This record gives sequence, C-alpha cells and structure tokens, in this order.
Amino acid sequence: MMLQNWKALAASAVVLGLAGFGAQAQAQTQVNFTVAEYSSKTGPYFQEVATAFEKENPDIKINIQVVPWDTLLQRLTTDIAGGTAPDISIIGTRWLLDFAAQGVAEPVDAMLTPDFKGTFIDTFMAPSVIDGKIMGLPVAASARAMMVNMDLFEQAGATPPTNWDEFYAAAQKLKALPDVIPFGLQGKEIETDAYYYYSLWTHGGDILKADGTSGLDSPEALEAATSYKKMIDEGLTQPSPTNYNREDVFNLFKQGKVGMIFTFPMLIPQIKAEAPNMKYKILPFPEGKAKATYGVTDTLMVFSTSKVKDAAWKFIEFAYKDEWRSKFDHGEGFLPVTKGVAAEPYFTEDPDVAGFAAGLPYAKFAPTIANWEEIADTTVRTLQQIYLGEVEPEAGLKAAAAEINKIRGL
Repeated sequence: MMLQNWKALAASAVVLGLAGFGAQAQAQTQVNFTVAEYSSKTGPYFQEVATAFEKENPDIKINIQVVPWDTLLQRLTTDIAGGTAPDISIIGTRWLLDFAAQGVAEPVDAMLTPDFKGTFIDTFMAPSVIDGKIMGLPVAASARAMMVNMDLFEQAGATPPTNWDEFYAAAQKLKALPDVIPFGLQGKEIETDAYYYYSLWTHGGDILKADGTSGLDSPEALEAATSYKKMIDEGLTQPSPTNYNREDVFNLFKQGKVGMIFTFPMLIPQIKAEAPNMKYKILPFPEGKAKATYGVTDTLMVFSTSKVKDAAWKFIEFAYKDEWRSKFDHGEGFLPVTKGVAAEPYFTEDPDVAGFAAGLPYAKFAPTIANWEEIADTTVRTLQQIYLGEVEPEAGLKAAAAEINKIRGL
C-alpha cells in the first residue's frame, strides 16, 4: 500500500513537472529571423549571437533560417504571400522601397532610442530612410574596388592600371601568360548589373538621367558596354562570362588564375584563409571621365506582420553591441556601419580596408526607386545578350532603356 502510494505520488510529480515544463515552453517567445548568407561563416555567427542572447533571455527563442542571396527575395516574397513572413530579415536595401510600399516593412523610429540611433554612421543609415521614416537598420556595408594579382602582373611586366586605356593594355600583357585570364568578368546571377555600373559610372554615365529616365541609351553607357564586349571578343576575359557568377569569378582569382577583378571587402578574409601567399593590391576602379565606386548597404528589416516586435527588437539591440558587430565585420570583410567599430585601428590603418574605404567620398548607390529589381533584371538580361553577341550593344541598350522607362511609367 505504501509502495502504491509512493508510485502514485511519483506519477503525480512527473505529471506536474511535465505540466510545468509545458507551461514554460509555451511561455517562450519565438522570433523568426531570416538571414542572408554572405559566406560559410554567416550562419554559425548568427547562431552564436542567438545562443548568447538566449542565455541572457531564456524566455526568448531566436529561430534562424539561413537563405542564399540568389533565392532570398523569392523566398521572402513567397513567405509574405503565404502569411508566413519572418519577424525580422536581412534584405537588400534596394528592396526596401517596394516592401515599404506594400506595407510589409515596419518603421522603427518609435523603437529606436537616441542612444541606439547614435551608434550608426549616418552615411549608411540614410538609404533606409523613406518618406522621413526609418524603415530598417544598416546591417552590412561595403564599397567596391579593383583587386589585382601582383604576382601575375610582375610575371607579365604589367603596371597596375589607373584608367581604362591602361586597364586594356595590362589585360593584353596578362594574356601572354599561359592559362591566365586577364580580367574576370561576371555575367551571371546577382550583381551582373553592378559589374556593368562600375564601368558606366567611371565612363561618366549614370543609371538614371536627371529627368528620371534610363541612362542606358546614353553615349557613356554604350562606351561602357562596348569596352567589355571588346575584351570578351579578344579573349581578355574568361570564355563565356554569362556562365560565371560572382563567386565563380572570385574562386578563379583565389586560385591565381585571374589578373584583375572588381570586388568587395568580403573577399579579403577569404583570400587570407584560402590563398595566404598571394600578393595582391587594392586599387580604385579605372578612371574614364569620372571617379566612382559602388556603395552598398544591406538592411535589417522588421516585418509589420510580426506579433513579437518587442522581443525581436530586444535581440536587434543585443546583436548591435560592438563586440558582436566587430566580429561580424571582421569575419565577413564588411566596412563598419557603427561608429564604435569604425574607430578600431583595423578599419583606420589596414591598407586593404583603407583601399575600399577610400572610395566612399565618391560612392554611388543604386537608386531608391520602385520596381528596382525588375529594372535591374532588364539590365542584366540585356548585358547577357550583348556579351553573347545576340544583340549589338547600341540596339540592346536602347531597347533596355525603353523597357525601363515603361516600367517606371515614363
């Protein structure tokens, strides 16, 4: 009888314990966070931040989903349409205007305290401001520059170029080296258009004219496209650039097979890890009629449909502490978006980082306009047709400009 009573008490205790555990589990708030994958380090980094946050906040669970950049917009679009949008996500800042117009993005002004807002560098905060409202926070930033393999340049007897004529001349000398690609030209997937903008801007053109119409039908745009096409035809790039995305081109460079590429700071830690003996140099883009670099930010956005905004914001403030931001920027090779990290000697004294940061005074950003992705896709398709010889550069660019103006309602 005593044994039976003991068993009954024990069973009751287990039931009560499980009930208590269930209540505790139910009380835990889950924040769904979609993370854009910058490199193999991205997922583990954000999981480390989440684990540290959960240790201090056991009532909040951070559920991280890592998604490749090439499929991120489609993934978010599908989730939004299906009513399963995350609570927060890293997005391309160029998508922000469309998300804001759809009512998907939540303004963060009310949550952003003066002290927290003061941690950010104004230059990188500006692209997330729409109609006077802060629609997100800068989560990653970079500027672009030219990188040259100095080992190959020395072998070829070439001089690092400062303008487009010198760029072409250096490519011709590099071509004489066996199994060397003078210029790695991206022609596939995300940012194929950006590779073209580098040339467009430095030749004196722009994505949009002063009246808001497309700049692709300008003489400068034609000159920029023609210069790339000439290099393709003369074997100064890898064969069929439309088969090579950004990572493919960078991998060829890391393997020592490419003399010149246009790139971002995130490639530096990859080279140091994968090609530590490579001699390279960071230089401005070749000049034509102008100096230019591409300034890029990505945004951390809060979704308006989130039911756990307070918990999500608590995590955001934690993730922006200097210790975490420093680890992120160093690990991925980004320029800092916060003042505390920007003050580190690494970002003020390191020649590699300084080479990218030097272009910020004349950096250009993709325009914050509606339907930007559709406009960019039009540009990419046209460039691919030009590179493949399916259309003459002038005819292709004029048709693309007309299509872009139609998209813009102009």
